[in-house]
Amino acid sequence: MKNSKRLFILIEAVLAVMVMVLAFVMLRERNGKDLDKVSVIIQNSDDGQWSAFKYGLRMAAEDLKLEMFVVSTGGPLTVEEEKNLIEREIENGADAVIVQPALGDDAEKMLLKMEKKVPVMLVEYTASKDKEASLLPTAEPDNYAMGTALAEELLKDYNGNLNGKTLGILQETDNTEAARNRREGFTDVLKDSGVKISWSVSGPFGEKEENFLEIQPRVDFVVALDDNSLITAGKDSAAKNLHGALVYGIGNSTEAVYYLDTGIAECLVVPDAFNVGYQSLTETAEGLKKNFYKMQDRTVSYTVIRRDTLFSKENQEVLFTMSQ
Repeated sequence: MKNSKRLFILIEAVLAVMVMVLAFVMLRERNGKDLDKVSVIIQNSDDGQWSAFKYGLRMAAEDLKLEMFVVSTGGPLTVEEEKNLIEREIENGADAVIVQPALGDDAEKMLLKMEKKVPVMLVEYTASKDKEASLLPTAEPDNYAMGTALAEELLKDYNGNLNGKTLGILQETDNTEAARNRREGFTDVLKDSGVKISWSVSGPFGEKEENFLEIQPRVDFVVALDDNSLITAGKDSAAKNLHGALVYGIGNSTEAVYYLDTGIAECLVVPDAFNVGYQSLTETAEGLKKNFYKMQDRTVSYTVIRRDTLFSKENQEVLFTMSQ
């Protein structure tokens, strides 16, 4: 009986040693392997709004000694299309993925399945429409605060009194956590201002809808809550299709800055897209480097820019990242 017990203990000890040896070998293989590979999947990846974001990714990859690849995409992706892209990148050796969630009720469910294969970091907005209920880490600006800041700038221009004024709201989509929080932040500030919201339109905006703003009821202000919406409003304003409405908006591309510089847009709230890229890859690197590490949300800042402050020293860095 005693011999059996001793044999059992000996076997357990040998197994423990084998586990330790295996862990050591795996660690050495990990340290000696090629650079970690991170694939980034965003929608319409060549769009100008991503310039600062991709620059942030490149700088982080250089600092962290990671291999980073931005997948080439066209327009909006369906959940199934995004799933196929993620699976393809994993098959091609991606150790982690950074993803702008596709729009769809099953997006978070799909991404959670992908997370069982590799670490998944989201950018721009959560896959859940309720930020507090999100189950995946996200790097994004404070969308509610940006909406608030935009409304406060509008109020400043009219000494807090918008009685009798009207406005229209333009958004590329109203179906994401970011879009909802931007709108909520904007409208919460204006509750008691006396302004009336005459219409609200969401995209996507393409050639078929080229003149859709022109047919909207005349308003005093057009408020664009994302980069593509601001560019759409800017183009229509330049074409005299807004019936004299003043444009206020959120944007982060050189084209958005152009409309501010030429006086077509009155005010621009610029999310720090560079740091969305940099922080998302930094957090992903932590997830790859540390076993059992739970990746965290990263929230970045924003900048309010007016035409007269566009080329100030404080804003030079913001403009620089957009042009990379």
